[in-house]
Amino acid sequence: MKLFSTSILTAILLIATGCSSSNGTKVKEPFSGKKYTSNARYFRAVGKGTSKIDNIASSKAEVEAHKDLAQQVTTNIKVVSDAYVQDVQGEHVNQAIERFESLAREITNTTIGDLRKLGEEKYALEDGTFSVFVAYEIKKSAMFKFLKKKAKTDEKISSMARTQIINMCDQEIKRLESLD
Repeated sequence: MKLFSTSILTAILLIATGCSSSNGTKVKEPFSGKKYTSNARYFRAVGKGTSKIDNIASSKAEVEAHKDLAQQVTTNIKVVSDAYVQDVQGEHVNQAIERFESLAREITNTTIGDLRKLGEEKYALEDGTFSVFVAYEIKKSAMFKFLKKKAKTDEKISSMARTQIINMCDQEIKRLESLD
């Protein structure tokens, strides 16, 4: 009986140590934490760019942050799926090979108003590359005021759509101002 319980204990220990895996070393990057995430009053985003040229690293970081902000305001996703069939003739047997590919594209077209840069940090790495981190925010009420103003002046939209957009913006502005 003692042999049986020792065997079970050994097996449990082996399973437990085998299942526990290391996730690696946690890295704390600049502009991480609650202060740099979106909340009820602000849209916030952080971007990171890396390049051998510091200006390109900065541009990459800014584009990533702007993209993230724009996607928080509005996002349209288009999925393209293609099925390919290929007939390959071998020496002994004809083989039919099918291949299915799916590509998801995210199209974001948003004008951002009242964008504020919270900070930028640049690091020169040992391999000669630069890493740049940037953080941006937009006050939600200011963004909706901007969208309302834009809707009022946009001649491409119908008067009914314009009225609906203005009403929606007014409701959001009122809701956001009640949070203050």
